[in-house]
Formats: sequence, structure tokens, C-alpha cells
Amino acid sequence: MINVAIKAARAAGSLINRAALDVESVRVSQKKVNDFVTEVDHAAEKVIIETLLTAYPGHGIWAEESGREHGAKDSEFVWIIDPLDGTTNFIHGLPVYCVSIALAVKGKVEQAVIYDPSRNDLFTATKGRGAYMNDRRLRVSKRTRLQECLISTGFPFRQDDDFNSYLRMMGDVMQRTAGLRRPGSAALDLAYVAAGFTDGFFETGLQAWDVAAGSLLVTEAGGLVGNFTGEADFLEQHECLAGSPRIYGQMVSILGKYSKFAGAGDKAAVRQAAADMREGAPLAPAPSVADE
Repeated sequence: MINVAIKAARAAGSLINRAALDVESVRVSQKKVNDFVTEVDHAAEKVIIETLLTAYPGHGIWAEESGREHGAKDSEFVWIIDPLDGTTNFIHGLPVYCVSIALAVKGKVEQAVIYDPSRNDLFTATKGRGAYMNDRRLRVSKRTRLQECLISTGFPFRQDDDFNSYLRMMGDVMQRTAGLRRPGSAALDLAYVAAGFTDGFFETGLQAWDVAAGSLLVTEAGGLVGNFTGEADFLEQHECLAGSPRIYGQMVSILGKYSKFAGAGDKAAVRQAAADMREGAPLAPAPSVADE
């Protein structure tokens, strides 16, 4: 199954690389404000689905652009596909985007492929068998102190996103870490946590196809993935937090209060902080976060 997924990802990657040679001629449309889709997204998704269903005609498909219209509707095997994660980067010629393919069996991700066509980097994972980048075994970062860590995130871009809450989250994280990065592809962000290039990742508003493959890479590389309160059943909760075990715990203690699953007391504290900001009150000093 992993080999079929790799074949599908490479076929899509070849198509994306050809289009990238003349990206200005690619037709672009807008699903919502700042949410773009191109003819390349659709063509890459088509070749992925054809490759997967040729090998496994009885499997289900859950894809970003076509939803669940292809494949079997009642299969325990469902391929979760993002044909081009980082479309906005692609449109601008910024080479930070990837193909993401995961296989969920009875709702649990068991196979994962993330392919970066511009760098020819292939990330793969099979449940219980480890995570790899170009045949090299991956392990998450060994750093244990948050202040030494590089954390990646994604900024809000939709009109209905809670920008003020995200600004407070970023402020809480930025003053406790060595740096905060926003590459623009959540799937690659998770692959980079698995590889130890970054120490952690957090973002809200994500869909299952953004995080399914990357989440297996992280856990198979020895890391943890969940929602902001640390619960592992996050795939369709639209918030994702990942990191090495020690860093994950410290990030939960910072970001847990911003989760939609947080307790009433935590949410009240966030509302009070927002009111203080509107009234121009000085920010409270950041509480220290002990190593866990």
C-alpha cells in the first residue's frame, strides 16, 4: 500500500513540477477569500485517485477538492488526500508545498506519504514501522527546553478566523521560544517536526487532509500529536499541536487555554486577556513553563 501511495505522490509531483516551470500561466480560482485552488490541484488529485483506485478499487477516497465522490462509500479503508498543500505558495512561485496522502483503516491512519516535489524529498511512514525521509529513519528533536526550540505555525487567513486570539497565542509562544516560523504548508510542517528540523507545530482551522499523513510521521518518529489540550483524537477537530514529547507537554500548558475544548476557567482567562488588550492594559508577564 505504501508503494502505491508513493507512486501516486510522485505522479502528482511530476505534474506539479511541470506546472511550476510556468506558474503564471496556471489558472487560479478562489474557493473563499484567500483560499485558492488551481487547475494543478485538480489535475494532481485526479492522477492520485486514479492510481489508488486502479490498485484498490474497493477503497474509499476523501480528497480536498472532490470530497468523497470517488471510491467506495462504505469501505474501512479510506485514502485521505491533499493533492497540493501550500497552493498559495505555489501560485507565487515559493517552493514550499507538497503532496499529502494517508490511508486510514477504521478511522486510524496506518500509511502516510508526503512528497515535496521541488526538493524531491519523500517522507513515508507505516504504523508500527517508523518514519523515513528518503530512506533515512526519522526521529523528533532531542531538545527539552522550550526556549531553545524552533516552532512552526500557520497564520489565519480567512475572514471568519479569530485573528485576535491567534495574535495572543503567537505572543505567548514567541516570548518562550527561539523562533516562530510560518512556512505555509501544514503537511510539510508536520514532516519537519518528524525530521527534527523544527521542535513543534501548532495551528487551528486545519482539515483532516492537511494533517492525516503528517500526524503519522510525527508519532512514528517518536513525537506526539493532538489538539491544544493534548487529546489525541484531533483529526477532525480543526486544531493541531505536535512536537517531541517534552516540548509537546510544555506547548499544551501554553496553548491549552486557547482550545475550543478548554475548560470554562481557561476560556474566561482568555476573554479577560482580550478585554485588557482592547483597553490598552499592559500585557502580564509570561508565566514560566517548567520542563516536564
